[in-house]
Amino acid sequence: MSNLSFTLRDSATMLRRDVRHSLRRLSMTLSGLLTPIVTLVLFVYVFGGTLGAGLGGVAHGGAYINYVAPAIILMTVGSGCATTAINLCMDMSEGIIARLRTMAISRAAVLTGQVLGSLIRTMISVGLVIGVALLIGFRPTTSLVAWIAALGIIALFTFALTWMGVVFGLVGKTPAGANSLSLIFQLLLPLTSSAFVRPDSMPAGAGAAAGAPDRQQRDPRRRLVRWPRPGRVPLGASGLQPQPRTVGRRNAPQLL
Repeated sequence: MSNLSFTLRDSATMLRRDVRHSLRRLSMTLSGLLTPIVTLVLFVYVFGGTLGAGLGGVAHGGAYINYVAPAIILMTVGSGCATTAINLCMDMSEGIIARLRTMAISRAAVLTGQVLGSLIRTMISVGLVIGVALLIGFRPTTSLVAWIAALGIIALFTFALTWMGVVFGLVGKTPAGANSLSLIFQLLLPLTSSAFVRPDSMPAGAGAAAGAPDRQQRDPRRRLVRWPRPGRVPLGASGLQPQPRTVGRRNAPQLL
């Protein structure tokens, strides 16, 4: 067998180990799966009225759930990054990694198994978040192809961010320290972006860091899974009415 075959075989073994540990540490696994759902319900039913009222026309006539659901999906990815960092740091502190180094096993497979296991857990959590969002009013207006593209982008983003969780797990001295480092992606960056409110409603410095006021319209994450382009708002949605346009000679033939 080639080195690649050995690496793939060892990676599959480490993946099975990660899955078994997830089932054994059921409370930790359920916490990672349910935390994004609780966050979604909290922002929709507790903060949604106030935050949604401040969005104005940015929400394009949709409910606040339509605006915040993509943000919670990305926070779910950050939560998966934290789980990877904690698990790897626990293996380091308990001597598991040192023991594996003395065995005839690919070194890359040890980390690859952790990453693949985290990717599976995170995508399951993303599926649960999307399901709950649909139950409580999330109404995307895109095609099946756009949904597949969005899930592909989420999977690639999860894979990349999980490797950052590996770095945090190797750098952190304790599981709590590794978890604290992962809060950068889990809480800090999402909460200081345009994911929940418009940047022009923030203080000057925070608003500039979050992006331009029209970032929501340009954000491909939201375009893929949420609503069509501005200007296609249903009549009467959230009090929004179409603006009258003056028709001249130049654009009159376009109406025929």
